[in-house]
This record gives sequence, structure tokens and C-alpha cells, in this order.
Amino acid sequence: MSSYLYSAVRTPFGRFNGALSGVRPDDLAAGVITALLERAPRLDPAGIGEVVWGNANGAGEENRNVGRMAALLAGLPTGVPGSTVNRLCGSSLDAAMIGSRTIESGDADVVLAGGVESMTRAPWVLPKPAKGFPAGDLAAVSTTLGWRLVNPRMPKEWTVSLGEANEQLQRKYGVGRERQDAFALRSHRLAAAAWDEGFYDGLVVPADGLKRDEGIRADTSLEKLSGLKPSFRPDGTITAGNASPLSDGASALLLGSSAAAERIGLDPLARIAGRGAFALDPQEFGYAPVEAANRALARAGIGWDQVGAVELNEAFAVQSLVCVDAWGVDPEIVNTRGGAIAIGHPLGASGARVLGTLAKVLRERGERWGVAAICIGVGQGLAVVLDSTEAGA
Repeated sequence: MSSYLYSAVRTPFGRFNGALSGVRPDDLAAGVITALLERAPRLDPAGIGEVVWGNANGAGEENRNVGRMAALLAGLPTGVPGSTVNRLCGSSLDAAMIGSRTIESGDADVVLAGGVESMTRAPWVLPKPAKGFPAGDLAAVSTTLGWRLVNPRMPKEWTVSLGEANEQLQRKYGVGRERQDAFALRSHRLAAAAWDEGFYDGLVVPADGLKRDEGIRADTSLEKLSGLKPSFRPDGTITAGNASPLSDGASALLLGSSAAAERIGLDPLARIAGRGAFALDPQEFGYAPVEAANRALARAGIGWDQVGAVELNEAFAVQSLVCVDAWGVDPEIVNTRGGAIAIGHPLGASGARVLGTLAKVLRERGERWGVAAICIGVGQGLAVVLDSTEAGA
């Protein structure tokens, strides 16, 4: 049995402390679930076999199982089960992969997958003291991004910041500042053009008054980007301009079997043709999508020469460029409608964003095969291959 992507929707992605900062993550998630179901009015919500949701934090208003919480807030019947997946930046792509396997195994006919993150509203946490009534101070730790409450047994080279890890990647592969800034400029220009041309009108629903991705800078330039100071090393190449920003947002996907088309009332957009996961040393996480995508392609039974579109989450320009170089694909087929450097990267929502965008890009370009890939902190990567021409098979 095969699994198919039937529909995709997301909120605009808001900047840290921006337009969506007043919205709880469970409400963001409930909003896209509601929007997705409105696009499939023939689907009886009671027939949804699973809700599988991605989230990287879980420490605050997500209430640990935000997938179940969002389903309830969206008004789904209480009999529809829901779970939350945490594979950090890859959480919602992992949710889609889990959902597709659930369908292919016959355990469900329809699965709602997606993810959410409010990096603005991520709480500070306090470790519990070893004894009651400690005499000293306790420090609150931010859960917004990166390592926290690190186990001292972890090797220090594994626990460097995400930015420092990518500075190491830059030195290893020789991707200079100028090339990174040019890649970032392309991301902003393509994302702005995509919005202006109406590409995102069918993929994005307004949230709390925000109608367009808040991080896009259509007026940026190489001169502006080159004038930014390095963020992680005094002599480094990574800046706030060539890395993805902290963001808030949610994304949702409707998955089903071929037999579910009549119940859903939609034609499928693409078949889930291959999945891949890969892991390596934690500080090398930016390179992990390379082999994850290679594995997904092998499982789909195709090679890179057949791929017509790639959606790679742009956590950093350097890691994106290193992956594109390693794959040997034409850079012009990668992120043709902008990427996370411009659009934003709310950790738990980005995987579903790249998969939904890929399905639409394949249709727009008349291509059959596409790859959605994402790097993941602590040394992992995920990838999914879509086949748009066998959508109705």
C-alpha cells in the first residue's frame, strides 16, 4: 500500500517577539488543523486515524503532548488519538514520515501530521535542587534554542553551539562569507517574489492578523548583508543575515491512502516515494541531510539525475551550500520559492513546511520527483522523496 499527501497548509512564520508572539503554540497548531479540515469538507473528522505532531520544545504551553492538545482545541472528536514527536528541527517531517508508515502498514487510512513552535514563548526552566531549601541561587535556563541542562558526561566537542558547529563546517568545506551572503540574498528575493506572485496564497492562512512571512527582507542587498558582524566567532562567517531567524509558526499536512481520496474529497498531490534518516557526530549535524536524502532516493529507486526540485531547510547558508555541493544538483532547482533564511524556522513546523512547499513546486514546474530535506541538531538529518505523477495511482 502507498501513502499520499493530499493537502498542506501553514501559518505565516512570525519573527521572534513579532506578530505571533501573543499566540500560544497550541492555538497556532489548532488553527492550521482547522484550516486543513476546511479544505477537505467531505472528510469526517471522526475518520482520522491519528494526529502526529512535531514540536521541539514541549516544556511550556505545548503541555508536553501538543498534538493531542491541538486536536482537542480544534474540535476534533475526543476519539481521535494524537501524539507528539520530538526530533528537534526535523520533528514535523518525522511526523509526516511516521504518518505515511502508519498508512502504508494499514493501521490508518487518514493521518493528520504537522508541527508547531513558538520560539518566542518558550519558557525558562529551573532545575530541581538536589536538596530542599538550597542556600544558593538557581539560574533559569532558556528553552528557546540549543543545548540546556547538558549532561557533564557529554564530550565538549559535541555540545558546541549550533553556530559554532557550522563555523567548523565552513572551515572544513571552505564555504566563504561572500557565497553565504549571496545564498541568503537569493532566499529573500525568491521568497518575496513568491509572495508577490501569489505562490503562497494557497499554502498559507493568516494567523492573528499576520498574512505574510514576517522575516522576508525584499530590500536587503549584498552590501547590507556583508556589513553584518559575525555572530559566533570574531573572525567567523556566520551572521544574523545568513542564518535562519528564531521564529513562530505552525504547519499541517493531510495524508492518506489511495482509497481515502473519495472520503477526503480531494485528489492527492504526491505519493510518499522514499524516506531516509541519517546520524553522525552531533557537531556535524549540518551535513546530515546529505546521506539522509541519498537513502531516501535509494528507497524510491531513483537517482539525483531524476530530481526536478529540492526543498532544503536553510538553517544556515553554509550547511545548505555544503549539502547542495555534496549532492551535485543544479542550485537553481533548490528552494526556488525562498527558504528558511527569509521565511523563518520555527523548529517543530519547518519539516512540514518544506514538504508542503515541495509538492506545490513540483506541480508548478511540471516535475515528477522532488526531495524535501532538513538538518537536525545533535547530528541528524531527515529526507522524503515525493512522486507527483503517481499521485492518483
